[in-house]
Amino acid sequence: MPRHNQKKGAAPGGSQRQLRVGEAVRHAIADILAQGHVHDPDLEGHIITVPEVRMSPDLKLATIYVMPLGGRDTDIVLAALERNKKFLRGEIARRVNLKFAPDVRFRVDERFDEAERIEKLLRTPAVQRDLASDQDKK
Repeated sequence: MPRHNQKKGAAPGGSQRQLRVGEAVRHAIADILAQGHVHDPDLEGHIITVPEVRMSPDLKLATIYVMPLGGRDTDIVLAALERNKKFLRGEIARRVNLKFAPDVRFRVDERFDEAERIEKLLRTPAVQRDLASDQDKK
């Protein structure tokens, strides 16, 4: 039976293969950055977290989500990673066994900011009042 492009039943993070390759690329890029193989003055003073890598269905594009420690200088770090994209792509190709080296693009991971925003909302007096009244009803 032929495989059809399944949009409805597709997993939110992609196929199992996309997830597995994305995790391998994440480990490779995190290792490259942690060991300081990228010689760029804008990156040398930063510790960069790589929480997620999303692969395209054909595995030819890797979207790498990064966050500098403390969330500072994100624009500078992103620009430095973009400048060193060719080197990083070559290192990924060397470390991860794929038929084609994926093109890479870098994005700032905004999940931490979103989680902090939700935490602040939950701590507001109006929400606390609603939560307290729900507890009293039980």
